Amino acid sequence: MVEKKKTSTFSKVTKVVVWLMLIAIIGSTLVTVISTFR
Repeated sequence: MVEKKKTSTFSKVTKVVVWLMLIAIIGSTLVTVISTFR
């Protein structure tokens, strides 16, 4: 039970990190596109 809980928490953290990375990549790409068009 304890191990299962730990893995679920770990997967949650991994999901959050992946989402943050995706948002950061998309954000930097948008900034680059906007600065290029200016």
